[in-house]
Amino acid sequence: MSKEHLGQRTDAVRRFNRFYTRQIGLLREELFGTSFSLAEARVLYELAHRDKSTAAQVGNELGLDAGYLSRILSGFEKRKLIEKTPSEVDRRQSLLALTKQGRKAFAPLDGRSAAHVAAMLGTLPDASQDRLIGAMQTIQSILGAPEPAGADRAPYLLRPHQPGDMGWVVHRQGLLYAQEYGYDETFEALVAEIVAKFIQHYDAKRERCWIAERNGEIVGSVFLVADSKTVAKLRLLYVERSARGLGIGARLVAECIRFGRQTGYKKILLWTQSELDAARHIYENAGFHVIEKKNHHSFGKDLTAETWELSL
Repeated sequence: MSKEHLGQRTDAVRRFNRFYTRQIGLLREELFGTSFSLAEARVLYELAHRDKSTAAQVGNELGLDAGYLSRILSGFEKRKLIEKTPSEVDRRQSLLALTKQGRKAFAPLDGRSAAHVAAMLGTLPDASQDRLIGAMQTIQSILGAPEPAGADRAPYLLRPHQPGDMGWVVHRQGLLYAQEYGYDETFEALVAEIVAKFIQHYDAKRERCWIAERNGEIVGSVFLVADSKTVAKLRLLYVERSARGLGIGARLVAECIRFGRQTGYKKILLWTQSELDAARHIYENAGFHVIEKKNHHSFGKDLTAETWELSL
Protein backbone atom coordinates (compact mmCIF):
# COMPACT_ATOMS: atom_id res chain seq x y z
CA MET A 1 0.00 0.00 0.00
CA SER A 2 1.37 3.42 -0.95
CA LYS A 3 2.00 6.11 1.67
CA GLU A 4 -0.60 8.29 -0.06
CA HIS A 5 -3.22 5.53 0.14
CA LEU A 6 -2.40 4.86 3.81
CA GLY A 7 -2.60 8.56 4.54
CA GLN A 8 -6.07 8.78 3.01
CA ARG A 9 -7.27 5.86 5.14
CA THR A 10 -5.73 7.39 8.25
CA ASP A 11 -7.58 10.65 7.61
CA ALA A 12 -10.83 8.71 7.10
CA VAL A 13 -10.44 6.94 10.46
CA ARG A 14 -9.69 10.23 12.22
CA ARG A 15 -12.76 11.88 10.66
CA PHE A 16 -14.88 9.00 11.88
CA ASN A 17 -13.41 9.29 15.38
CA ARG A 18 -14.31 12.97 15.58
CA PHE A 19 -17.80 12.31 14.26
CA TYR A 20 -18.41 9.38 16.62
CA THR A 21 -17.17 11.32 19.64
CA ARG A 22 -19.50 14.16 18.77
CA GLN A 23 -22.48 11.93 17.93
CA ILE A 24 -22.40 9.56 20.89
CA GLY A 25 -21.20 12.16 23.38
CA LEU A 26 -18.28 10.17 24.75
CA LEU A 27 -16.58 13.36 25.93
CA ARG A 28 -19.71 15.11 27.20
CA GLU A 29 -19.66 14.34 30.89
CA GLU A 30 -22.88 16.23 31.42
CA LEU A 31 -24.63 13.61 29.27
CA PHE A 32 -25.53 11.45 32.23
CA GLY A 33 -26.81 14.30 34.39
CA THR A 34 -25.18 13.00 37.56
CA SER A 35 -22.28 13.94 39.82
CA PHE A 36 -20.07 11.26 38.28
CA SER A 37 -17.33 12.12 35.81
CA LEU A 38 -17.09 10.22 32.54
CA ALA A 39 -14.22 8.11 33.84
CA GLU A 40 -16.12 7.32 37.05
CA ALA A 41 -19.17 6.35 35.02
CA ARG A 42 -17.06 3.97 32.89
CA VAL A 43 -15.62 2.32 36.01
CA LEU A 44 -19.07 1.93 37.55
CA TYR A 45 -20.37 0.39 34.33
CA GLU A 46 -17.49 -2.07 34.23
CA LEU A 47 -17.99 -3.15 37.84
CA ALA A 48 -21.77 -3.44 37.34
CA HIS A 49 -21.26 -5.87 34.48
CA ARG A 50 -18.70 -8.09 36.18
CA ASP A 51 -19.15 -10.47 39.08
CA LYS A 52 -15.91 -9.50 40.79
CA SER A 53 -12.78 -7.89 39.33
CA THR A 54 -9.35 -6.73 40.40
CA ALA A 55 -8.31 -3.13 39.89
CA ALA A 56 -5.77 -4.33 37.31
CA GLN A 57 -8.50 -6.06 35.28
CA VAL A 58 -10.68 -2.95 35.28
CA GLY A 59 -7.74 -0.73 34.37
CA ASN A 60 -6.69 -2.98 31.49
CA GLU A 61 -10.22 -3.17 30.15
CA LEU A 62 -10.74 0.60 30.24
CA GLY A 63 -7.17 1.67 29.45
CA LEU A 64 -6.95 3.84 32.56
CA ASP A 65 -3.75 4.89 34.32
CA ALA A 66 -3.25 2.86 37.50
CA GLY A 67 -2.83 5.92 39.72
CA TYR A 68 -5.90 7.65 38.27
CA LEU A 69 -7.98 4.49 38.70
CA SER A 70 -6.76 4.10 42.28
CA ARG A 71 -8.03 7.59 43.13
CA ILE A 72 -11.41 6.82 41.59
CA LEU A 73 -11.72 3.57 43.53
CA SER A 74 -10.69 5.26 46.78
CA GLY A 75 -13.44 7.80 46.25
CA PHE A 76 -15.96 5.04 45.59
CA GLU A 77 -14.86 3.22 48.73
CA LYS A 78 -15.31 6.35 50.86
CA ARG A 79 -18.83 6.76 49.45
CA LYS A 80 -19.50 3.07 50.18
CA LEU A 81 -20.18 2.34 46.50
CA ILE A 82 -17.77 -0.61 46.33
CA GLU A 83 -16.56 -3.35 48.60
CA LYS A 84 -13.26 -5.23 48.55
CA THR A 85 -12.61 -8.86 49.40
CA PRO A 86 -9.21 -10.58 49.39
CA SER A 87 -8.50 -12.71 46.31
CA GLU A 88 -8.15 -16.43 47.04
CA VAL A 89 -5.71 -16.72 44.15
CA ASP A 90 -3.44 -13.82 45.08
CA ARG A 91 -3.82 -12.43 48.61
CA ARG A 92 -1.98 -9.27 47.52
CA GLN A 93 -4.95 -8.29 45.35
CA SER A 94 -8.52 -7.46 46.24
CA LEU A 95 -11.68 -8.30 44.32
CA LEU A 96 -13.97 -5.34 43.69
CA ALA A 97 -17.76 -5.37 43.53
CA LEU A 98 -20.52 -2.79 43.76
CA THR A 99 -22.38 -2.57 47.04
CA LYS A 100 -26.15 -2.27 47.21
CA GLN A 101 -25.64 1.48 47.48
CA GLY A 102 -23.29 1.38 44.48
CA ARG A 103 -25.87 -0.40 42.34
CA LYS A 104 -28.50 2.10 43.43
CA ALA A 105 -26.20 4.94 42.33
CA PHE A 106 -25.46 3.24 39.04
CA ALA A 107 -29.09 2.57 38.11
CA PRO A 108 -30.05 6.12 37.01
CA LEU A 109 -26.71 6.48 35.23
CA ASP A 110 -27.36 3.31 33.27
CA GLY A 111 -30.95 4.34 32.57
CA ARG A 112 -29.94 7.74 31.18
CA SER A 113 -27.29 6.16 28.96
CA ALA A 114 -29.73 3.57 27.59
CA ALA A 115 -32.36 6.25 26.98
CA HIS A 116 -29.87 8.41 25.09
CA VAL A 117 -28.89 5.55 22.76
CA ALA A 118 -32.51 4.43 22.33
CA ALA A 119 -33.49 7.98 21.36
CA MET A 120 -30.73 8.08 18.76
CA LEU A 121 -31.77 4.70 17.31
CA GLY A 122 -35.43 5.72 17.38
CA THR A 123 -34.80 8.36 14.72
CA LEU A 124 -33.67 5.66 12.27
CA PRO A 125 -35.77 3.15 10.28
CA ASP A 126 -35.28 -0.53 11.15
CA ALA A 127 -33.09 -1.20 8.10
CA SER A 128 -30.73 1.63 9.05
CA GLN A 129 -30.57 0.39 12.64
CA ASP A 130 -29.56 -3.06 11.36
CA ARG A 131 -26.85 -1.54 9.15
CA LEU A 132 -25.56 0.57 12.03
CA ILE A 133 -25.35 -2.36 14.47
CA GLY A 134 -23.74 -4.53 11.80
CA ALA A 135 -21.11 -1.86 11.12
CA MET A 136 -20.38 -1.55 14.84
CA GLN A 137 -20.00 -5.32 15.15
CA THR A 138 -17.60 -5.29 12.21
CA ILE A 139 -15.43 -2.59 13.80
CA GLN A 140 -15.43 -4.48 17.09
CA SER A 141 -14.49 -7.79 15.48
CA ILE A 142 -11.66 -6.26 13.41
CA LEU A 143 -10.11 -4.02 16.08
CA GLY A 144 -10.87 -6.16 19.12
CA ALA A 145 -8.44 -8.61 20.68
CA PRO A 146 -8.27 -11.98 18.88
CA GLU A 147 -10.15 -14.86 20.43
CA PRO A 148 -7.95 -16.99 22.68
CA ALA A 149 -7.25 -20.52 21.53
CA GLY A 150 -10.10 -22.84 22.43
CA ALA A 151 -12.58 -20.02 23.00
CA ASP A 152 -16.17 -20.58 21.96
CA ARG A 153 -16.77 -19.17 18.50
CA ALA A 154 -19.96 -17.42 17.52
CA PRO A 155 -22.19 -19.77 15.50
CA TYR A 156 -23.17 -19.12 11.92
CA LEU A 157 -26.25 -20.04 9.92
CA LEU A 158 -27.00 -20.75 6.28
CA ARG A 159 -30.15 -19.33 4.73
CA PRO A 160 -31.70 -18.88 1.26
CA HIS A 161 -31.10 -15.64 -0.60
CA GLN A 162 -33.43 -12.70 -0.11
CA PRO A 163 -33.83 -9.21 -1.64
CA GLY A 164 -30.64 -7.19 -1.32
CA ASP A 165 -28.29 -10.17 -1.11
CA MET A 166 -27.26 -10.19 -4.75
CA GLY A 167 -25.98 -6.62 -4.69
CA TRP A 168 -24.05 -7.39 -1.51
CA VAL A 169 -22.45 -10.49 -3.03
CA VAL A 170 -21.33 -8.54 -6.10
CA HIS A 171 -19.95 -5.71 -3.95
CA ARG A 172 -18.05 -7.93 -1.52
CA GLN A 173 -16.59 -10.27 -4.13
CA GLY A 174 -15.50 -7.36 -6.29
CA LEU A 175 -13.83 -5.69 -3.32
CA LEU A 176 -12.24 -8.77 -1.74
CA TYR A 177 -10.76 -10.13 -4.98
CA ALA A 178 -9.35 -6.68 -5.76
CA GLN A 179 -7.76 -6.43 -2.31
CA GLU A 180 -6.46 -9.99 -2.05
CA TYR A 181 -5.59 -10.89 -5.63
CA GLY A 182 -5.42 -7.61 -7.53
CA TYR A 183 -8.37 -8.35 -9.84
CA ASP A 184 -9.75 -5.35 -11.69
CA GLU A 185 -13.35 -4.22 -12.18
CA THR A 186 -13.98 -6.75 -14.96
CA PHE A 187 -14.15 -9.46 -12.30
CA GLU A 188 -16.89 -7.57 -10.50
CA ALA A 189 -18.70 -7.25 -13.83
CA LEU A 190 -18.52 -11.04 -14.27
CA VAL A 191 -19.96 -11.61 -10.78
CA ALA A 192 -22.78 -9.15 -11.54
CA GLU A 193 -23.56 -11.00 -14.77
CA ILE A 194 -23.68 -14.37 -12.99
CA VAL A 195 -26.01 -13.23 -10.20
CA ALA A 196 -28.25 -11.36 -12.67
CA LYS A 197 -28.73 -14.53 -14.73
CA PHE A 198 -29.37 -16.51 -11.55
CA ILE A 199 -32.23 -14.20 -10.53
CA GLN A 200 -33.66 -13.82 -14.04
CA HIS A 201 -33.77 -17.59 -14.72
CA TYR A 202 -34.05 -18.93 -11.19
CA ASP A 203 -35.46 -22.47 -10.95
CA ALA A 204 -36.24 -23.08 -7.28
CA LYS A 205 -36.53 -26.84 -7.80
CA ARG A 206 -33.08 -27.25 -9.30
CA GLU A 207 -31.02 -24.24 -8.18
CA ARG A 208 -29.95 -22.70 -4.89
CA CYS A 209 -28.06 -19.81 -3.32
CA TRP A 210 -26.85 -20.22 0.25
CA ILE A 211 -26.02 -17.13 2.30
CA ALA A 212 -23.86 -17.60 5.41
CA GLU A 213 -24.57 -15.24 8.32
CA ARG A 214 -22.64 -14.70 11.53
CA ASN A 215 -23.55 -12.16 14.22
CA GLY A 216 -26.29 -10.87 11.95
CA GLU A 217 -24.07 -10.07 8.98
CA ILE A 218 -23.34 -11.85 5.70
CA VAL A 219 -19.98 -13.63 5.78
CA GLY A 220 -20.14 -15.86 2.70
CA SER A 221 -22.19 -17.38 -0.08
CA VAL A 222 -22.26 -19.96 -2.86
CA PHE A 223 -24.53 -20.78 -5.82
CA LEU A 224 -25.49 -24.05 -7.47
CA VAL A 225 -27.04 -23.49 -10.90
CA ALA A 226 -28.27 -25.81 -13.63
CA ASP A 227 -26.00 -26.33 -16.64
CA SER A 228 -28.08 -29.15 -18.11
CA LYS A 229 -30.54 -31.77 -16.88
CA THR A 230 -27.72 -33.83 -15.41
CA VAL A 231 -24.96 -31.28 -14.75
CA ALA A 232 -24.86 -28.44 -12.23
CA LYS A 233 -22.31 -25.68 -11.74
CA LEU A 234 -20.96 -24.51 -8.39
CA ARG A 235 -20.34 -20.76 -8.61
CA LEU A 236 -19.11 -17.75 -6.65
CA LEU A 237 -17.94 -19.40 -3.43
CA TYR A 238 -16.51 -16.84 -1.03
CA VAL A 239 -16.02 -16.35 2.72
CA GLU A 240 -15.23 -13.06 4.45
CA ARG A 241 -11.80 -12.82 6.05
CA SER A 242 -13.39 -12.26 9.48
CA ALA A 243 -15.12 -15.66 9.27
CA ARG A 244 -12.40 -17.83 7.79
CA GLY A 245 -11.22 -20.85 9.75
CA LEU A 246 -14.74 -21.71 10.94
CA GLY A 247 -15.44 -24.29 8.25
CA ILE A 248 -17.99 -22.10 6.46
CA GLY A 249 -16.48 -22.62 3.00
CA ALA A 250 -16.48 -26.40 3.37
CA ARG A 251 -20.05 -26.32 4.67
CA LEU A 252 -21.24 -24.23 1.71
CA VAL A 253 -19.67 -26.68 -0.75
CA ALA A 254 -21.14 -29.63 1.18
CA GLU A 255 -24.62 -28.09 0.86
CA CYS A 256 -24.15 -27.81 -2.90
CA ILE A 257 -23.19 -31.48 -3.11
CA ARG A 258 -26.07 -32.58 -0.90
CA PHE A 259 -28.61 -30.59 -2.90
CA GLY A 260 -27.10 -31.75 -6.19
CA ARG A 261 -27.53 -35.40 -5.25
CA GLN A 262 -31.03 -34.81 -3.90
CA THR A 263 -32.04 -33.06 -7.13
CA GLY A 264 -30.71 -35.84 -9.36
CA TYR A 265 -27.68 -34.22 -10.98
CA LYS A 266 -24.99 -36.65 -12.13
CA LYS A 267 -22.05 -34.29 -11.74
CA ILE A 268 -21.05 -30.82 -10.54
CA LEU A 269 -18.58 -28.62 -12.41
CA LEU A 270 -16.80 -25.50 -11.22
CA TRP A 271 -14.40 -22.97 -12.71
CA THR A 272 -11.66 -21.39 -10.63
CA GLN A 273 -8.11 -20.03 -10.82
CA SER A 274 -4.94 -21.88 -9.84
CA GLU A 275 -3.91 -19.13 -7.39
CA LEU A 276 -7.02 -19.50 -5.21
CA ASP A 277 -5.38 -21.98 -2.87
CA ALA A 278 -7.91 -21.90 -0.02
CA ALA A 279 -10.88 -22.58 -2.32
CA ARG A 280 -8.95 -25.29 -4.23
CA HIS A 281 -8.19 -27.02 -0.93
CA ILE A 282 -11.90 -27.09 -0.07
CA TYR A 283 -12.81 -28.49 -3.50
CA GLU A 284 -10.15 -31.18 -3.28
CA ASN A 285 -11.28 -32.26 0.19
CA ALA A 286 -14.87 -32.46 -1.08
CA GLY A 287 -13.86 -34.91 -3.81
CA PHE A 288 -13.54 -32.62 -6.84
CA HIS A 289 -10.66 -33.12 -9.27
CA VAL A 290 -9.17 -30.99 -12.05
CA ILE A 291 -10.18 -32.01 -15.58
CA GLU A 292 -8.86 -29.03 -17.55
CA LYS A 293 -6.35 -26.18 -17.23
CA LYS A 294 -6.06 -23.16 -19.53
CA ASN A 295 -3.84 -20.07 -19.43
CA HIS A 296 -5.65 -16.79 -20.03
CA HIS A 297 -5.45 -13.06 -19.37
CA SER A 298 -8.48 -11.84 -17.42
CA PHE A 299 -9.30 -9.40 -14.64
CA GLY A 300 -6.11 -7.49 -15.43
CA LYS A 301 -3.80 -10.49 -14.79
CA ASP A 302 -2.21 -13.53 -16.41
CA LEU A 303 -4.02 -16.50 -14.86
CA THR A 304 -4.42 -20.24 -15.15
CA ALA A 305 -8.07 -21.28 -15.16
CA GLU A 306 -9.03 -24.71 -13.87
CA THR A 307 -12.22 -26.69 -14.44
CA TRP A 308 -13.01 -29.13 -11.64
CA GLU A 309 -15.51 -31.98 -11.63
CA LEU A 310 -17.30 -34.11 -9.05
CA SER A 311 -19.33 -37.19 -9.98
CA LEU A 312 -22.38 -37.60 -7.75
